[in-house]
Amino acid sequence: MNLGVAEPETLDPAKSTGVAESTILLNLHEGLTRLDKDGNPAPGIAEKWDISKDGKTYTFHLRNAKWNNGDPITAQDFEWSWKRALAPETMAEYAYQLWYIKGAQAYTEGTGKAADVAVKAINDRTLQVELNAPTGYWLSLCAFPTLLPVHPKTVEANPDKWFMSPKTYISAGPFKMTEWKHNSQLVLEKNPLYWDAKNVKLNKVVITLIDSQITELTMFETGELDYGDNPPPAEFPRLQKEKKLAISPYLGCYYYLLNVNVKPLSDVRVRHALSMAIDRTTITQITAGGQKPATAYVPFGIPDLKSGTDFRTAGGAYLKETAQVAEAKKLLADAGYADGKGFPTLSILYNTNEMHKTIAEAIQEMWKKNLGINVTLTNQEWGVYLESRNTGDYSVARAGWIGDYVDPMTFLDMWVTGGGNNDTNWGSPKYDELIKTVMNSGVQAERVKAMHAAEDILMKEMPIIPIYFYTRPYLMKPWVKDMIRLVTGHIDLKYSYIEAH
Repeated sequence: MNLGVAEPETLDPAKSTGVAESTILLNLHEGLTRLDKDGNPAPGIAEKWDISKDGKTYTFHLRNAKWNNGDPITAQDFEWSWKRALAPETMAEYAYQLWYIKGAQAYTEGTGKAADVAVKAINDRTLQVELNAPTGYWLSLCAFPTLLPVHPKTVEANPDKWFMSPKTYISAGPFKMTEWKHNSQLVLEKNPLYWDAKNVKLNKVVITLIDSQITELTMFETGELDYGDNPPPAEFPRLQKEKKLAISPYLGCYYYLLNVNVKPLSDVRVRHALSMAIDRTTITQITAGGQKPATAYVPFGIPDLKSGTDFRTAGGAYLKETAQVAEAKKLLADAGYADGKGFPTLSILYNTNEMHKTIAEAIQEMWKKNLGINVTLTNQEWGVYLESRNTGDYSVARAGWIGDYVDPMTFLDMWVTGGGNNDTNWGSPKYDELIKTVMNSGVQAERVKAMHAAEDILMKEMPIIPIYFYTRPYLMKPWVKDMIRLVTGHIDLKYSYIEAH
């Protein structure tokens, strides 16, 4: 099978953050669980587990599985890998996905010890984990990239580079890496030592590493690719007419980050004015893939308290679908910038991609026309762009978030003060308290109430400007069968095959 994916920034599960990375990692590795075609956790390296009556202690029983170098996978490997992801020196942006474990947050934040993290290998095949509170989606998180096990000896021998070359890349999933020519291609081959190898049908997956949507489309149309994500929006009408374009649901929000340390973005009135001056309906007409204007941050598709209800519907709309120019102008004037006079030039940072560029140009024009503000555009390659965001070297930056599991928390927990993925420099003690309540409560009514209250603070303080809720346009040849594509954007090729054609 031939796929197109962007060059991954890293293939170290503890440090990976992007959807492109996850797609590769979830095919090279396997966690205690693996998500099935409906997105539900199924047995992975763990063949079964027991959950205590209070819902806090999980005992995982590992199957007789091996790393692709023949070493057995042990419970100690999981304990070591998880503590490594939590260690302050690892600086894993996603360490907080493990903070449900007792003692985990304190260890990452430097106030606790590794020995106090409640994950323990009872013996080679039994792993016990104690959580702070019952967490309904814990088994789903066990399949998430940050929680994937790594081979301790390999990582210790070469901590910074083990994941850069097939020679030192040890994994335990359906596939193994056999080639990585950076910025060119990455090759995966069936892992004969995988515990369920008999159900893996593909012998080889060739991943072409491409940043350009136009190049990817050309390769798809000339038969060099069987699958491609994110075709260029300008081509949607033609692709739809030719029945080449498919669109699937995608649990995510596209938004702009505002660096609140940069004046005048430190003024909440300015942040709201910028948000109100955007016509979200126009943006979704540009993206043309069935996206919905974002009327808040948490997207549709996550259940609220009562069955059959949706968190977004229950939370209501905080933002209008069209621009509110008069209100935006008034807020800007109240902040001391009537008609944009004296307002410094803003720069919108985005990672190189035709769609991000088109959206940035549209917003640049809206801010100029509606507020009298001058805006410049800066594009950077993925790795450089992430670095600029992480170091706060930007004023406005494009961002997007795809849910890691189906619960509002996957969107809300990242905005805690100093959170690994919170690049806005914004923080609110009240918000932090609410997130702590959600993490430590086993009562769903209390959790949902706190999550709505947290989103309310986020939308009133506006360190981010939600723009649209994602869908996932993609290209797939008719002979690609049984590819699992989840609403979280992850692609699992374990059961895929190519039909004779």
